[in-house]
Amino acid sequence: MRRGFRGNEVGVLLLLIISFVNLCGGGAAAATMSKVIGIDYGQLGDNLPSPSRSVSLIQSLKAGFVKIYDANPQILRALSKTHLKAAVMLPNELVPNISASQSLSDAWVRTNLLPFFPHTKIRILLVGNELLSPPNGNATWSHIVPAMTRLRKSLKSHGLRKIKVGTTVAMDALQTSFPPSAAAFRRDIAVPVMGPLLRFLNRTKSFFFLDAYTYFPWSSDPTRIRLDYALLEPETGVVGYTDPGTGFRYADLLDQMLDAVAYAMERVGYPDVRIWIAETGWPNGGDVDQVGANIRNAAVYNRNLARKLSAGRGTPARPGSVIRAFVFSLYNEDLKPGPGTERHWGLMYPNGTAVYEVDLTGEKPESEYAPLPPATNDEPYRGKIWCVAAEGAEKKTAAVEAAVEYACGQGNGTCDAIRPGGECYRKGRESAAWKASYAFNSYWHQFRSVGGTCYFGGLAVQTTKDLSHGRCKFPGTTV
Repeated sequence: MRRGFRGNEVGVLLLLIISFVNLCGGGAAAATMSKVIGIDYGQLGDNLPSPSRSVSLIQSLKAGFVKIYDANPQILRALSKTHLKAAVMLPNELVPNISASQSLSDAWVRTNLLPFFPHTKIRILLVGNELLSPPNGNATWSHIVPAMTRLRKSLKSHGLRKIKVGTTVAMDALQTSFPPSAAAFRRDIAVPVMGPLLRFLNRTKSFFFLDAYTYFPWSSDPTRIRLDYALLEPETGVVGYTDPGTGFRYADLLDQMLDAVAYAMERVGYPDVRIWIAETGWPNGGDVDQVGANIRNAAVYNRNLARKLSAGRGTPARPGSVIRAFVFSLYNEDLKPGPGTERHWGLMYPNGTAVYEVDLTGEKPESEYAPLPPATNDEPYRGKIWCVAAEGAEKKTAAVEAAVEYACGQGNGTCDAIRPGGECYRKGRESAAWKASYAFNSYWHQFRSVGGTCYFGGLAVQTTKDLSHGRCKFPGTTV
């Protein structure tokens, strides 16, 4: 029966509440952190703040969790006595050895995890990262679940029973994803890999850790997939998609992707394994030809994600289910290879300032945010692009020389025009930056269609400006 509290009972109750909050290690910070949103803390940058500063930035974003891609001891120490729950990762290359040896598994846990308990709240151990995706071959597939099994045994033997063991899987694990109700895992992994993996996760009450980015399907087909559908815009849900197999109506692309995975798991015989989004987000910048990668869209996506998951409504196929997510990523990481978007997923610049405002609790209304810059590339770029030396690249003499040597060494006459006798040869008159620009552009023009990138370790960038002059022509790549 409910009744009111007398004065002395109120005092006792307040003391109990204060003691409980302090025991949970949080005070005000713990009370305002997100219960469902965390941050992926990548470290592929040569200009990133210290772990202690980084942890403070994660707390300022009101994240409840943090995921790192190893078991970095400096980061784990910086997380000590904070409210943040941590996910750590066993590197891909260690998975086969751990799967074959319980003593190695025990030693890895004893060395990398045990020293940080109980002050650092490690709650998840991920065994490898996207091992089922290219360019990872199939040689490691049979080792994933045995390694998970050994590590779980090691955790239990060391008294670390709160840690859930899993592995991250990308959307390319699906053979079919549309419509969601027809989704199925790839034939090469459905029975030999996904069956044992889901059996382990179901038995241990762990999670299916999924990397799910709405940006990639949208950017590959921006004419047929609506941008607002990919950005989780709630007010446009009435123009969503209806699955003909179930009649479920989808208001955004993320729900559609999550339910596709849920139905694929059901086809393997495990309909109840919980999904935790291990990576999601939207790029805040990129190359000229990378549509929709801008600050406005990144802010809109992550703000909508926080509101959506904090509401706890689940998905059409799993209504009311609690879905947690790690947002990728804490920083723009300048050493990530590949297209320009790879270096522009951060909520923070490396100097510790915000790329845009976001409240990961999902509580801040849109009206309280400062205006965002306009999006300038939501339509696919049509025209020519050149790949040239980045500003300041000429100061990195050794690196530029090595990059030019690589570009010119790929055959097909890549640099013939800037060699003696070539149409662009000007003995003693070409600057190092100009020569590098020609080499980078010629390489990219020839090899872009087979995976060549305009990056060269951060020495090259894309431009719409033609640097050709006189009889020296820089070939432009049409997109």
